Amino acid sequence: MSGAWRILHKDLVLELRTREALSGLVVLMLLILLTFTFALAPEGAAAAAPAVQWVTFVFAGLMAVQRAFLVERENGAWYGLLLCPIDRGAIFVAKMASNVIVLGAAQVVLLALLALFLGVPVPVAPLALVLVNLLGLIGFSALATLFAAISVRLRAREMMLPLLVLPLLVPLVICAVEASRITMAGGTLASAGAWVRVLATFDVIFSVAGWMVFEQLVQE
Repeated sequence: MSGAWRILHKDLVLELRTREALSGLVVLMLLILLTFTFALAPEGAAAAAPAVQWVTFVFAGLMAVQRAFLVERENGAWYGLLLCPIDRGAIFVAKMASNVIVLGAAQVVLLALLALFLGVPVPVAPLALVLVNLLGLIGFSALATLFAAISVRLRAREMMLPLLVLPLLVPLVICAVEASRITMAGGTLASAGAWVRVLATFDVIFSVAGWMVFEQLVQE
C-alpha cells in the first residue's frame, strides 16, 4: 500500500499549502448553519442540533469531495493517476483517507459552531460523540469518494453526484442523527448501540465494496 501512502501524502501536502478545500468547506458550513440558526426557534434549536449538523455536513461535504476530483481532472492529474502502476483500489483508499482527514477537521469546526450558535452543551460522554461522528464520517467519505470518481467523467457532474449519493446516504444520516442525539443528550455509547452498529456495518460494506469495485468503475 505504499502507493496509497504516496497519494495520501500528496493530497495532504497540497491541502496544507493551499487550504482551499478546508477553508471553503468551513465557510459553506457556516453559511448553512447561519440559515438554520435564523430559521429555528431558540427553544428548539438545541434539540434540532443533530439533524442540523448532519444535513450541513452532508451538503457541504459533497461539494468538497466533488471539488477535489474536479481539480485533478481539470489539471489532467486524474488520468495520470489512473496510469500509475499501482492498484486502483489503493487510489480509492488514499482518496477516501484524504477526505476523512479534511472532512474530519471541518467536522470539529462544525461541532464548535453548533455549540456557539445553537447552544449545544458539552456532552457527558464526549468520546461516544466522537466515535459516532467518526463512524458517520468514514461511511460518508467512502460513498462520496466512490461516486465522485464516477461522476467526474459525466457531463452534468455537478448534478449527478448528489442524485447518486443522497439516496444511499439516507440510512447513514438517519443513524448518525439518532446516535448523535443520544450522545449529545448525555447518553452513553451503549444506549446508542443499535444505531452505532448500523453505522459500523455501513462503513464496512461501502469501504470494502469501494476498494473492490473502484478499478472497474473508473475504467474509460
